[in-house]
Amino acid sequence: MAVAGANRVDFKLARETLESIPLRRPRPTKQCPQGLCLDKGYDYAEIDALVDEFRFTGHIARRGQQPRKVKRTAGSKARRWVVERTHSWMNRFRRILIRWEKRADTYIAMLHLSLALITWRASILLR
Repeated sequence: MAVAGANRVDFKLARETLESIPLRRPRPTKQCPQGLCLDKGYDYAEIDALVDEFRFTGHIARRGQQPRKVKRTAGSKARRWVVERTHSWMNRFRRILIRWEKRADTYIAMLHLSLALITWRASILLR
């Protein structure tokens, strides 16, 4: 997680975001590579070097190229809706939607609290 102002370009926070992953990643292998899907806002040489440094397989949309049709196979679904759904749920917390905190550590604490509440509510629904 990386916190910055809304006027900051996304690709500038890529290194900080990747370094803040709390779980230890397994080593990527040819049989089990680890992909990193990014949109056209990350089409920079710095990001390509960062993807190689962290040993991800980069799936970066390139500027000026038309998107390719991806052949879908049974059982494989796009999972972007999980991210969009979570962002929608986080927007229900007014303190997250409108940032009132001036200090980044306080804002990060509020993000953790909101995500904990989302997880708790989801676990109640699964019972």
